[in-house]
Amino acid sequence: MEKQAILATSVFLLTYAFIISEKVHRTIVAMIGGIIMLALGVVSQETALHHIDFNTLGLLTGMMIIVAITGETGLFKYIAIVAAKKAKGDPLKILFLLAIITAVSSALLDNVTTVLLMVPVTFSITRQLKVNPEPYLITEIIASNIGGTATLIGDPPNIMIGSAVKELSFMSFINNLAFISAVTLIITLIILLLIYRKQLKTTEALKSGLMSLDEKKELKDKVLLKQSLIVLGLTILGFFLHQLLHLESATVALGGAFILLLLTSKTDHDLEHAFSRVEWTTIFFFVGLFVVVSGLIETGIISSLARSAIAFTGGDIKVTAILILWLSAIASAFVDNIPFVATMIPMIQDMGLMGIANLEPLWWSLALGACFGGNGSLIGASANLIVVGLAAQEGVHISFMRFFFIGFPIMLLSVLIATVYVYIRYLAV
Repeated sequence: MEKQAILATSVFLLTYAFIISEKVHRTIVAMIGGIIMLALGVVSQETALHHIDFNTLGLLTGMMIIVAITGETGLFKYIAIVAAKKAKGDPLKILFLLAIITAVSSALLDNVTTVLLMVPVTFSITRQLKVNPEPYLITEIIASNIGGTATLIGDPPNIMIGSAVKELSFMSFINNLAFISAVTLIITLIILLLIYRKQLKTTEALKSGLMSLDEKKELKDKVLLKQSLIVLGLTILGFFLHQLLHLESATVALGGAFILLLLTSKTDHDLEHAFSRVEWTTIFFFVGLFVVVSGLIETGIISSLARSAIAFTGGDIKVTAILILWLSAIASAFVDNIPFVATMIPMIQDMGLMGIANLEPLWWSLALGACFGGNGSLIGASANLIVVGLAAQEGVHISFMRFFFIGFPIMLLSVLIATVYVYIRYLAV
């Protein structure tokens, strides 16, 4: 067993190292890491399949299909142009409004799909105003991670936590995380507006050009828009009621996706087009990662880490919660928060078996740390990497260090606010 534990740790660390290096695409690295775990006999294929969280995968896939079809209607471009016109073409006000739209959409849809929709819209507005798109893109990354913290479906770490801990419902996430996310977002946006206020200037002529745009022309298909909004509304209602209905969140999301496909897909091409918009690289990244982490679980490494953490904190819930919050944030800043959370979930579950009766403060600390920590660097969260990739296609390079000098201090401030919140709400007894 000791030999298996060494093999599992080695594969895990090598996989992490390659993910951080960004030399090879993280999906390829995660899948090869998972295959090596199987090839070395650390876990069997059957055991590995049990460790793949199909609820997380189903929820992500379903929401990606719904958002992709809704995006075809031009709704998101319509909303962005309306926001830009409400701001009277002022670049700074537009920054604020686009950030709010990104944060709210991230909470209701999920931050990965939200940034996929927002980035092209952002480029069309910044081109119109002839302003540097980078401040907008960096602000949208930060807003998407903070906004995504507010709900179960907003950020992949929350999806994974909600899937692993059945007693945490959609409403539990809103009740525990929405308020602190909103407070943190407002404070963060004030800081970003102060940072970028001198950079974002344009001419009156360019403002007039933006004001002359007709947002109604963006709404391409009124029937599809109506169908999409009805299904999206019913899906979100389903998330609120999923415990009452005894349905997993993935069932709700996939149900919504396939009802929308039934209503809108007239030909095989329509169906194939909808499926082509799913971020399959993200889905397979999750699959490989779950298998890699399964090696650590099956060889007892996670359990021994949990025992060490309890020994370090003396089982004190206050110290443990704050430790998890800061450890999650710092680690998630430098390692994509998805693999980190995949490792932490079984560790916290093991802490419950070792005597910590109330695990809720630990789950909320993990969610806040991992989601807010995603703003610490460009590799901190999936949404960050997607924005960077889309920006590169438009010829805009967002450097690691330039983002780091903005994102990391904001992340530290966010976690400090979260620490005060966690302590007052859960630990000051």
